Parts: sequence; C-alpha cells; structure tokens
Amino acid sequence: MKPVHVAFALSLAGSSLAGLPALAQGTPPADAPAVTKANTATPPNASDLLFEEPQMKNVAPGSTLTYSYLRRSGISKGPFGPTMDDQIKLTIEPGAAPEKRNIRVQMFSGANRFPAGPFEDMPGNPVMTLFLEHHLIDLAKVLSANPRYIKNGIRKALRDNATVTATTATVKGQTVDAWRVEVQPFLDDKMKDRMRGLENLKYTFVTSPAVPGELLSIEAQSKNAEGGELLQENLNYDPNAG
Repeated sequence: MKPVHVAFALSLAGSSLAGLPALAQGTPPADAPAVTKANTATPPNASDLLFEEPQMKNVAPGSTLTYSYLRRSGISKGPFGPTMDDQIKLTIEPGAAPEKRNIRVQMFSGANRFPAGPFEDMPGNPVMTLFLEHHLIDLAKVLSANPRYIKNGIRKALRDNATVTATTATVKGQTVDAWRVEVQPFLDDKMKDRMRGLENLKYTFVTSPAVPGELLSIEAQSKNAEGGELLQENLNYDPNAG
C-alpha cells in the first residue's frame, strides 16, 4: 500500500461550493491536553513536522495507540450528522526496518466504522492523515466541494503559512516539550465567499517526541460571528487506553 502521507499530497482541482443552513449556538469544545508556551529550539516547518518525521520509531511493537475522537456542529438540520464520540486505535507490529512499523487500524466502532489500513513499513503516524482525510470528506460533502481542492488548500497552508510555536504539554501528570502548529488555510482562498463562514476554519496540531507516535492532539474549529459552533472536531491521544 502507498504510504498514507503520500496520499495526502494531491494536486489542485476545481471547486463548487454551496450554501449552508442557519447556525445554532454550540457548546464549549472538548478538553485537549493542557498546553502552555515554552522557549525551546527553532521551530521546524509544519508540514515536515507532521508528515515527514519518523514518529513511529518510539512506539514499541505489540503496543496499541488509542485516540479519542469528537465531532459536533451547531449548524441547523445537521449536515455534519449527529455528534460523534468514538475512538481510533492503531495496533503496532514490527516493520522491515527498526524505525518502521506495520499498523492495523480500527477507525471508529459500530455504525461509525470507517475502513482504513492496514499500513506496512510506516515510519510516520498515519492517524494524522486518517483524521484529515475523514474530515475533508465530511467538509466537501457539506460544501458540495471537490475534496481535492480542500485537501490541496490544507496541504499548501501547512507547508507555507502555518505558525509553529514551542510549547509544553501535560501528559499523565508529566510536563513534556511539544510543538503547537496553527493554520487557517481558507482565510484568503479565492473561493472563501462560497464557504458560508467555514473559511475561518482553524486547524491546531500538538506534537511531542516524548509521546508514543508523537501526536497529542488535532483540532478543527469554526464559529460564526456570534460564537455559534459551525464545526468542532477533535482527536486526542489517550495515554491511559491500551
């Protein structure tokens, strides 16, 4: 199978965006790992940090990585569907080289189950791209947009316009060095007027080499001018699950 990181690198394509229904007030977002600003090394490029690093090298074969997932929206008539609260699990086995892993995926459960993997000889953590691929499928459906256009916008913004900040994160009561990546890919997009408020989507990633698989959290968030929740989508590493 082609590495999942490569799958996210698709070319620019056309787009056709439709309007969204009226909004309702949302509830506060779910808690993510506690993160505070710190001063450490020179920030890396966001795209390299998220998609080019060998994040799986610190994951022991035979272990399981578990990530909690939440998606909700205050848009009336529920174009994103009902609130979804589930998990993604990665079962890790040895790969062909010491820094690579074979990975089996359980992406959600029951009626939410989404086919993914398995992945062979992966140096990077596929959960980052699995989250983004699933996210853009839903977003493209809601906007009647070409998913490749959305994908390309996110990819380009991570490469060229993201802010990377040194931070610390609290994991199981311990403070670890981390990076916080923030980007808003569609603020200046030529099609933003057709996104009906979702052009302010903000993506936040928190990573740390001290954590197995390096990913601590992903958040995709958009609100309207009155604070109504268009979309709140979170993925959080669960260090207490196996």
